[in-house]
Amino acid sequence: MSSVLTNNTENKKSPRKRNPELTKKTILMAAREEFCNKGLDGARVNAIAERSGSNKRMIYHYFSNKEGIYKAVLHQAYREIREGERELHLTDLSPERAMDKLVRFTFNHFINHPWFIRLLIDENMHQARNLKQIEEIKQLHSPLVSLISGLLDSGAKQGIFKTNVDPLQLYLSIASLGFFYLSNIHTLSFVFDTDLSEKRQLNKREDHIVELILGYLKP
Repeated sequence: MSSVLTNNTENKKSPRKRNPELTKKTILMAAREEFCNKGLDGARVNAIAERSGSNKRMIYHYFSNKEGIYKAVLHQAYREIREGERELHLTDLSPERAMDKLVRFTFNHFINHPWFIRLLIDENMHQARNLKQIEEIKQLHSPLVSLISGLLDSGAKQGIFKTNVDPLQLYLSIASLGFFYLSNIHTLSFVFDTDLSEKRQLNKREDHIVELILGYLKP
């Protein structure tokens, strides 16, 4: 009798332990795919729930509404690129090597995270309406501008960079030289009859951007 009771007890499924962080991460990954494919207006919470294996009630519990999920996806996207930049440890390098590394990282981040470009395009279509509601965004960007400013000052003192370079304008150039290429890669490939997504072409573009930026910085 006791063995039967023991077997019955063992056969009972133990309740699944809740893991809120994993659940939120899974929802965000599914939401990112939905927003990138459909945009904010076309995305559906039901589709996010299906992709994530969750349900609408759970999604609303964590993120309140569709706009809340979208803002969380945006926030995560910006946090990822800023974290990647910090991991470069640019202050440990010479100014020229650090700038080279930052340029290459930025271009390759866009390549390896194509969804980031699609998110930015969609958010710009909404005049950054949701981005403006994320308080931490400006705080995430401030260290980057300060970092670039420090590299520029150090390079100028060593005589390898020219003086009076605007760090914000420089970063906008670094980002835009890769962003335009990748956000328009299909139309540009067709117009110029060249597959610009080929590894060889991507490497050429990366080297070209580095050459442009470092060439501009020369005194």
